[in-house]
Amino acid sequence: MSRALTRYDVTFRDETAALTEAEAAAALHDYDAVLPTLGDRFTPDVFARSAAARCRILANFGVGYNHIDVAGARAAGITVTNTPGAVTDATADIAMTLMLMTARRAGEGERLVRSGAWTGWQPTQMLGLHVSGKRLGIVGYGRIGKAIARRAHFGFGMQVSFFNRSPVADPGLPATQVATLAEAMAQDVVIVAVPGGPATRHLIGAAALAAMPAHGILVNISRGDVIDEAALIAALQAGSIGGAGLDVYEHEPVVPDTLKALDNAVLLPHLGTAALEVRESMGMMALDNLDAFFDGHVPPNRLG
Repeated sequence: MSRALTRYDVTFRDETAALTEAEAAAALHDYDAVLPTLGDRFTPDVFARSAAARCRILANFGVGYNHIDVAGARAAGITVTNTPGAVTDATADIAMTLMLMTARRAGEGERLVRSGAWTGWQPTQMLGLHVSGKRLGIVGYGRIGKAIARRAHFGFGMQVSFFNRSPVADPGLPATQVATLAEAMAQDVVIVAVPGGPATRHLIGAAALAAMPAHGILVNISRGDVIDEAALIAALQAGSIGGAGLDVYEHEPVVPDTLKALDNAVLLPHLGTAALEVRESMGMMALDNLDAFFDGHVPPNRLG
């Protein structure tokens, strides 16, 4: 906040609720720059009603930007930026958290203790999946995918394979790029780390889930709508996969009651970057983009 105030006339929004589309359109008319967050939807309709907008840059606070119509912004003469490097390690850490919690049934176990129903240690109680040495499939091998691979390989001795839309010349560690999504889904654990947007919506649907083994664990730290939530719930209910660890949801913040009722699902409230120093770094990166733009330079994290 203090850095922003040294250069800009700043209006701070006290509410945590997302901007409505009317508020988003008004912001484009009222300000030279807007720093939106995940819930602030700058849709085609917002840009359609914002002819001759004053705003020249949307400096997104976060790496994901599927809530912004980047093509619509570009057509309106508005630059869009994001904050990719600041979130890599924190998001990879949450992926590992979800993998371990789901595989070792940690959420279910904590609920058992809190309920007062735990009767003590038993040799066959709540047996889970031992992840050390297991096969990991990563869907999406960008910064976050590579950070997950490093943690899994060097920390747990996992055998890493990955599916990526383009060839990866240097995976950065012993990892195998597979040719099809089904091959990546056939591993013991699958972590989804692709960008959100129309190209990846429902990438993980019934067919992809059917490629998983019955003990397989699915983790999603990308965007909620990358997974067909109804198909995932059906697979979890049927026991055709072992479990799922989710930090994001298709209609966030709405989480279906049927999903919340499942013991084989670990559900976090979008904690991927929820560490103070990470959020501060994201803010500094957003301001770096603003400063570069208003100094007449290409912002370091311009999209499109």
